[in-house]
Amino acid sequence: MEPSMIYKKNYHIDLRDVDLKKELRLSTLFGYFQDVANLAAENLGASIQDLEQKYGVAWILMQIRVDVIRNPKLDEEITIETWPLEPGKLEFERDFLVRDQQGEIIARAVSVWVVMDIAKRRLKRSDTISLQYPYVVTERAMDITLGKLKGSENLDTAYLKTIGYSDIDFNGHLNNSRYVDYMMDCFSVEEHQVYHISSIEVNYLNEVLPGDTLVLKKDLSSVENQMIYIEGLRKRDEKIVFRSKVKIASN
Repeated sequence: MEPSMIYKKNYHIDLRDVDLKKELRLSTLFGYFQDVANLAAENLGASIQDLEQKYGVAWILMQIRVDVIRNPKLDEEITIETWPLEPGKLEFERDFLVRDQQGEIIARAVSVWVVMDIAKRRLKRSDTISLQYPYVVTERAMDITLGKLKGSENLDTAYLKTIGYSDIDFNGHLNNSRYVDYMMDCFSVEEHQVYHISSIEVNYLNEVLPGDTLVLKKDLSSVENQMIYIEGLRKRDEKIVFRSKVKIASN
């Protein structure tokens, strides 16, 4: 296959992919992004396997924002297209567009990835890996620059979650899509029936490993402006694992 900067893949939304409203789970969409990002990187010679075998590093998602225009439903087919931006010193930016069968854009996402030394668990410079792009794409899915989310001051504990086998991925740590499930579990089933997520931004800050307990906290002080802040704290050393900003809208 010829290297391509813009990579596309179709996804059929099955029963395992939807929630109680028969709409695509947000965590499943994050999983789709991870899947298509790896396939796109593989097309450019930098898949998960390539990075591990050649350089001893792994792709790690650091920041992402997803805006949902319309949530697709059970049995729909969607197309996700993705492309990378020119790498920085440490970071690799990658954008995504989600289209329905009519070609209408129903979600947009921008993300920042890094490479981590698998053995030392340390970040490496982008030039650690040899990655040749056929050309540079400057178009953005959203005209924004991702930055660091500030900590919230009005956090209340929602619940505690101990990390087990089913939560971890091939890197041995908590997968980015599982964080999204934990965020969604900060809300009741009744709240999910009334509201949906129109936008979510996440900063991934520290690893969570099997046996760790994650303390989920949420800040509802801006709920009148449809904004909710959620953080995850690693209980054993009280380090912030992730920060997120979630915008909600009525169904």
